[in-house]
Amino acid sequence: MGKGNALEQLGFKSLIDYRLYDNSDGNGEKMEWLSDQPQPSESEIAEGQAAWDSLAYSRKRKKEYPSIDELVVALWEGVVEERMAAVTRLEGQRQAVKAKYPKDE
Repeated sequence: MGKGNALEQLGFKSLIDYRLYDNSDGNGEKMEWLSDQPQPSESEIAEGQAAWDSLAYSRKRKKEYPSIDELVVALWEGVVEERMAAVTRLEGQRQAVKAKYPKDE
């Protein structure tokens, strides 16, 4: 749901501020506005979509970065146990993901 992503980017919450439905005629989405806040204009929604789209690299990176558990173990080994191999391996993984999904994508 493209419009849902744009509205989320603008700070609105599904089923609290709005509800989206598939149009019965098959021409996109129908929106029911539930919030007391003013409904955003189509241009504001377009700006929210552009902001959402510009962060695609970040969402892709997050899926492939090492987990928080892996990070904690590597930091523990590096700082407390003075064994840097895990930290070096983890940083190599992070850099590979960053290279795969650059910010200017």
